[in-house]
Amino acid sequence: MSMKQKWVILDRDGVINQDSDDYIKSLDEFIFIPNSLAAITRLCQAGFQVVVATNQSGIARGYYDVATLDAMHATLRHELEKLGGKVNDIAYCPHLPDDNCDCRKPKPGLYQTLAKRHGFSLAGVPVIGDSLRDLQAAQQVSAKPILVRTGKGQRTLTKGEGLEGIPTYDDLAAAVDALLAEEK
Repeated sequence: MSMKQKWVILDRDGVINQDSDDYIKSLDEFIFIPNSLAAITRLCQAGFQVVVATNQSGIARGYYDVATLDAMHATLRHELEKLGGKVNDIAYCPHLPDDNCDCRKPKPGLYQTLAKRHGFSLAGVPVIGDSLRDLQAAQQVSAKPILVRTGKGQRTLTKGEGLEGIPTYDDLAAAVDALLAEEK
């Protein structure tokens, strides 16, 4: 009897690693938020498939290249592996806000790409992000938006618009605790 696969979509900057208004441009700046890797590992151990959807307009802006982005993601995968966790996939949007692509959040294209690539429905899938655009993209595809206060999360809360009924947690670890508690 196969269990239905459970998926969770994570934003990257501000959820898994520290964010910066100046962009995360190098491996040196790619610093994990405390307990975020352990939280992803707990999701994996609870049977979740974890994927990441991240806007990376710094590529189009020329702040870093795809090789640098790939190195960051290789580091993420390697550090997770050491803990027994993993991310199944990482989808990113390299475009500028005014490129009119379908992948830049708040458009749901990255989520749709991941769902199509892995054959899952986005309905009810937890999407954990730190900015309103992560949550808006989730709402457009009937996923379940969850806000964390790390990264731009506190700023998002202060603005307060469009957050009615959206659960909010201090960080990824606390959001994962809540998700896993619902599973029981």
